[in-house]
Amino acid sequence: MLLTNAQLVTLQNDDSFGLIGDGVVALEGAKIAWAGGASDLPDAYRGLEIHDLGGRLVTPALIDCHTHVVFGGNRAAEFELRLNGASYEQVAKAGGGIVSTVSATRAASEDALLADALTRVDAMISEGVTLIEVKSGYGLDRETELKMLRVARQIAKVRPINVRTSFLGAHAVPAGCADADAYIDDVCIPTLRAANAEGLVDAVDGFCEGIAFDTAQIARVFAAAIKLGLPVKLHAEQLSNIGGTQLAAKFGALSADHVEYATDADASALAASGTVAVILPGAFYTLRETQSPPIQAFRDHGVPMALATDCNPGSSPLTSPLLTMNMACTLFRMTPLEALLGMTAHAAQALGAQDRGRIVAGARADLNVWDASHPAELSYRIGFNPLHSRIFKGSL
Repeated sequence: MLLTNAQLVTLQNDDSFGLIGDGVVALEGAKIAWAGGASDLPDAYRGLEIHDLGGRLVTPALIDCHTHVVFGGNRAAEFELRLNGASYEQVAKAGGGIVSTVSATRAASEDALLADALTRVDAMISEGVTLIEVKSGYGLDRETELKMLRVARQIAKVRPINVRTSFLGAHAVPAGCADADAYIDDVCIPTLRAANAEGLVDAVDGFCEGIAFDTAQIARVFAAAIKLGLPVKLHAEQLSNIGGTQLAAKFGALSADHVEYATDADASALAASGTVAVILPGAFYTLRETQSPPIQAFRDHGVPMALATDCNPGSSPLTSPLLTMNMACTLFRMTPLEALLGMTAHAAQALGAQDRGRIVAGARADLNVWDASHPAELSYRIGFNPLHSRIFKGSL
């Protein structure tokens, strides 16, 4: 197929949108064969079936690189508690937070979890997402963690979307367990091995925070992941700084996520390790936090910044990548270019999916066609979806 009469946002590098007016994209199967101006189209592609895009804007498809879309129940009551003055930490220590979702997730069947997850995934697809990461972490026992990962795998079988799974057994200490170390060694790591043996894991994550696990505990999980040949990533420095970002850098993690309390030294460490900083404005907004991530430090050190919805039932019940981009610009003063890179090329990097996120020859043909005239519109508008059509694996 030959996509013609398009305004291309190629994102060929991180310095500009890479705009090409009167652009053309030649697709061969699920790959981009060529992209550029119409006057430069090689003769070899002129015989392809033409699809005229009517001058619309074309970008790489969006990628949501940090989600928890598989879960049971909801936490609307906790939302009300926080508005009445309770902090996220206070809610968690009182038996709410992550642990409160665990009972609902344990009780739900795979079919029920899938049906609920698809309502959230469909919202993401409708705004041009073609790849999502899905975490476990609301089971905190072997049976439910495996159940969640099986449901995550099933999503890609029933919807036109790719899914990368992350094992997040080190998400919280389950209720009734007084020994976090025993949970890590006796439940979390054995469950990781079982999930990997079943082919359910693409990466391993953890929550490194005062209300969850310390660096020594996460390091044992990461060591087990590395032995299995799995990449790692980490929820780090969301509520405080206890060394999670430095740990992620030490292990060469794909990403360090949240990072509101990261320092200049942390940014330097991420740059040296090639680790992506994943910015999650939905949680910042929902929890009414005041400590912003060190965006300028990430810029200064050349740390790639990804964006994601962090869709989850407690701290970020958000399914809109477009609103996520607007939040990043408004709350953190990221630029529209940084926001778009954050949900395309840099999000791909955060998942180890380097074959997508830019409109260049050889890249995967996942593209979005927008009823817009400039890419800044995607971050500028609030509550408006200009998606005209989506191209997934080279097919409209």
